[in-house]
Amino acid sequence: MNYSISDGQKEAAFAALLEQADTVVAANPDKAEALIWRGIIKSSYAGAKGGLGAISLAEGAKADLEAALQLDSQALQGSAYTSLGVLYYKMPGWPIGFGSDKTAKMMLEKALSINPQGIDPNYFYAEFLTQKHDYKAAMSYIEKARQAEPRPQRETADMGRLQELATLEAKVVKKLKR
Repeated sequence: MNYSISDGQKEAAFAALLEQADTVVAANPDKAEALIWRGIIKSSYAGAKGGLGAISLAEGAKADLEAALQLDSQALQGSAYTSLGVLYYKMPGWPIGFGSDKTAKMMLEKALSINPQGIDPNYFYAEFLTQKHDYKAAMSYIEKARQAEPRPQRETADMGRLQELATLEAKVVKKLKR
């Protein structure tokens, strides 16, 4: 959904998808994968919604991802760690939200220890490092993300992520030339 529909349609699409995810989790409460996907959907929905209205969705995503870690921290190649890391660096900190760069770094590094060649953990760690103005380190993770193997049945997501990666790389290259 992040890559195939217009921004104006995303909120409604994520709301519908979240209903489906709720059904899947209700039928599979002991499956980390179901909780991870619902957490990812809530997180993406929060991103589409934006503003203060997104905070409760982000908090729900955090709860799902933490519950998934309790069940199986290795599920979906450590995707719960990747998604938690992103939430922690994109959310505002206290008193508004739970954002924490320290926790984000820890979560993203844990994701990389589980899936060191994956496109998502490398991309998001590069994005995090870019926000911290560590452009040289970010570039090494951009290169790793670019070399990631395509994921089965995730062609659209991989194409979208590669476009985001190209945008991030251009930003980092520009900063490194200064």
